[in-house]
This record gives sequence, structure tokens and C-alpha cells, in this order.
Amino acid sequence: MATAAPVVETVTPAGPAATVATIAPAAGAVAPPPVKKPSYEAQNIHRIRITLTSKNVHNLEKVCADLIKGARDKKLTVRGPVRMPTKTLRITTRRTPCGEGSKTWDRFQMRIHKRVIDLHSPAETVKQITSISIEPGVDVEVTIARNAN
Repeated sequence: MATAAPVVETVTPAGPAATVATIAPAAGAVAPPPVKKPSYEAQNIHRIRITLTSKNVHNLEKVCADLIKGARDKKLTVRGPVRMPTKTLRITTRRTPCGEGSKTWDRFQMRIHKRVIDLHSPAETVKQITSISIEPGVDVEVTIARNAN
């Protein structure tokens, strides 16, 4: 069954006498078939944010590189790793337990490094990507948003 194609009118203003041309489809013309979307678009695309935190920068960068390599192998849209500011936790304490003697102090600090990676993919794909071996001391937090618009 052939559907009727729309009639297109074009108006060309040229002063007081305007030209109107009507273009009608040829007799027996058939509308083009609808374009099929690829299968990955048929699935729900999610906005996924992976947050990695660690005290050891070397382990953190290794996990980031593995995650990004796995995502790019699956042809996903990847943004990151975004390096967030390092948190430095400091504690200053007296050396002597009783308070006697010279007033000497110890200063301790712990640095917490953070990386953020954004992905646009189906939720099932993220399970495959995050199934890599994660280095000890690296915390992974995955946040999934519904729309990728």
C-alpha cells in the first residue's frame, strides 16, 4: 500500500509579483523505508559516573587506565579520568604521652586522591567493564542516571 507523499510548495518573493511553484511527487512514487536504528540505541542508554578513590596514586591510575581501555574496546563514549583535588588529612600531636619534657610535636598526614570517569552506555555493559581486577586500596563507586540526554 503506497502512502501519499506530501505536496511541497515553495514561494520565491520577487517584488510585487511572487512566484509560487508546487512540486508534487511522481505518480506511483513510494515513500522511502524508515531508517532502522542500530541495536545499541534500542537499549536504554544510561549516564554512568564511576568515582575512584585511593591513598595510592599508582594503583588508582592503573585501575583508571584499565577501565578506560575496556570502555573504548566496547566503543563507548568516555570522558575522563577527571582528577579531582587531593584531600589532605592532617593530624598534629605531642610526642610525649604525659606532657613532660621538651615540647616536641609529630605531624601526620594522609592524602586521598580521587578520579571521576563518565560513560554513556547500557547498564549491562558497565557490569562487563567493571569486572576487571581492582587493585587493593582502591574504592570504586558507580552511579547510574537514567537519561543520557
